[in-house]
Amino acid sequence: MRISALVVAGGMLAGPALADTSVLTRPWPNGEALAAAEQRRVTWPSASPFTPWDQLVGNGAPTEATGTLFLPRRGAGSPPPPAVVMLHGSGGVLGARELTYGRQFAAMGITALAVDAFAARRDRGTSFVDRLINITESMLIADAYAALRWLAQEGHADPHRVALIGFSYGAMATMYALNEGAAAAFAPGGERFAAHAAFYGPCIASFEDERTTGAPLLILYGTEDELIDPARCTETAEGFRRGGSEVEVIAYEGAAHQWDGGWGPIRIGSLLNGCRLHVERDGTVRDLRSGLPMAGSFSRKLILALCVERTPYLINADPAVRERSNADLGRFLARALGAG
Repeated sequence: MRISALVVAGGMLAGPALADTSVLTRPWPNGEALAAAEQRRVTWPSASPFTPWDQLVGNGAPTEATGTLFLPRRGAGSPPPPAVVMLHGSGGVLGARELTYGRQFAAMGITALAVDAFAARRDRGTSFVDRLINITESMLIADAYAALRWLAQEGHADPHRVALIGFSYGAMATMYALNEGAAAAFAPGGERFAAHAAFYGPCIASFEDERTTGAPLLILYGTEDELIDPARCTETAEGFRRGGSEVEVIAYEGAAHQWDGGWGPIRIGSLLNGCRLHVERDGTVRDLRSGLPMAGSFSRKLILALCVERTPYLINADPAVRERSNADLGRFLARALGAG
């Protein structure tokens, strides 16, 4: 196995101490440190349940999950480092986002795994719409918890110091994964993430059983993000607080959707603001508007047709906001992952 190194002019430079996450609170690395970071495509066992109910009853096809692994420089005999698992948005893994974050985390001494849930399920859909109909949030959650187990088994991460970070569609899955009922379904062995961070994730789901895993949650969004209803996100945050988690919500003034995606301004997609999904105790996902259970692709397509507004929303890269969100995420992770 090849381990990444930080290469600078004039020779080799050791990475930061792996037990010290305070590096996350300093300016994040860029430039040559990122160009030198090695990465590798990896796979691990997962499944493809349509809903949490399908996961609970074993109705999920075995799947070979796939992603990009970024490994920090480690000395011989050093303990496993902290880690982050990242879940992409509806546009898939982006070079300017997940792959850049992965290199930055590795340069700071933290293992990073960018899950590619779409690549693992190309048989279910390759177009934008087909992917969102047939590759559900539950499948992303399945990949995430399977990744948590795999990172520990392979010695790539301290299993008690792994955070889950999601972007847009992946942020929805990241928030769902904080619910203890969902976590118990996808990780019956007791594996849990130490922290959850959701970047510009639409707040459209609620839970009959509000208990959480107890991990803290960071919710980040822009005030000009048309996919975000601040009142709904306040409701979501309160639900997670009632369930037992500390929740911090940060809204960036003037920021649109996907400020860290590297492109824009451009309008894409459709608005989900009219959608209200409820996860019942048995893992059934129900549309509160129609009362329909989301039992498969046909019912999911029908539910979304009833609640989605076919109005494109703005995405726009904003380096200044990205710098601020790096600082906020770094502070949150440094505290949540601790010094071991």
